[in-house]
Amino acid sequence: MTRTLEHLERLIGFPSLTDTPNGEIIGYIENVLAAVGARVWRIEAQSGDRAGIFASVGPEGPGGVMLSGHVDVVPVDGQDWTADPFELRREGSRVYGRGTTDMKGFLAAMLSAAERAEGLKQPLKLAFSWDEEIGCRGIPEMLAQIDETVGRPDICIVGEPTQMQVATGHKGKTALRAVARGEAGHSSDAPDYANALHLAADFIGALRQEQARLMREGAREAGYSTPFSTVHAGVMQGGRALNIVPDRAEIMFEIRNLAADAPGAIIARLREAGREIAARTGGAASLEIEETGGYPGLATPEDSAALALCQSLLPEAETIKVSYGTEAGHFAAHGIASVVCGPGSMAQGHKPDEFIEADQLVQCDAMLDRMLARLRAG
Repeated sequence: MTRTLEHLERLIGFPSLTDTPNGEIIGYIENVLAAVGARVWRIEAQSGDRAGIFASVGPEGPGGVMLSGHVDVVPVDGQDWTADPFELRREGSRVYGRGTTDMKGFLAAMLSAAERAEGLKQPLKLAFSWDEEIGCRGIPEMLAQIDETVGRPDICIVGEPTQMQVATGHKGKTALRAVARGEAGHSSDAPDYANALHLAADFIGALRQEQARLMREGAREAGYSTPFSTVHAGVMQGGRALNIVPDRAEIMFEIRNLAADAPGAIIARLREAGREIAARTGGAASLEIEETGGYPGLATPEDSAALALCQSLLPEAETIKVSYGTEAGHFAAHGIASVVCGPGSMAQGHKPDEFIEADQLVQCDAMLDRMLARLRAG
């Protein structure tokens, strides 16, 4: 674990906040991989100020196993840390710092595994992505180039924190914005105008009705703390002054769907509800919905090669489902057998004094050693 901790210390030292340039941490990863003779492809983001990496050790071409993680971390603003969040510190059995759990601990293990990857008969492949924390923005751009760069792997292990259990499922997410447009006017004559906030409030009622329908009639899937698809309104904004009827209001909402509940069908019902709400004004208002982001869910089948591999590497691990989303849904949608398995607990992620138990890194290194032995055997 010593080498993994050395890499983790360096990785934590890069404040690679999501939605910001990440050249320094990507440069470090490139240098480590180049030093061991890995083939490295730098994938530039369309935004122009971020990048990801595909890399491969061992035989060229498709096949093999890919380890995947994201380099971005959530901000620390407003959090009460007891020490510098971007300086690794160890106290007892815990290692502290922003990203230790989510998910630079796994990135460090990926790098140290690459340094131990000699004599492989099947390739070890690595993916380092950007902006996962704001809707898995980077990995779709990277996957569009996987065939002409590193080559499509047979199996992908996404190392989000699962306490080294094997996760085969998570819900998909669709983030949306509803914009209600009405008529501005003096509040003394409020009934004469279409109030955009009132339309938005009616639409929130429609969201609640859809949630009730999903709970009553939608799919159910065991293994989740909330075993059905959900609809949630998170932000509502509108109006400029108390004595002005607002002509615009906005609602940010999301759908987290089980694989059996197509988000498109849910969105279609909500669009129809929005049209009906606007129609009540006699054409004086509108309510439009647009998608702003999201990612597909994960539903790894029981006969998946990725599940079989992880079960053989971690025979005592449980098979679980997780409540948070990951990039594994994108890999699976791209036709790559995928699971989620990594060190740490998401209960520690995104919090002040984020930490990972050192033993989790030991377990992760041991799993990757067993995986390397498989790749050497062919």
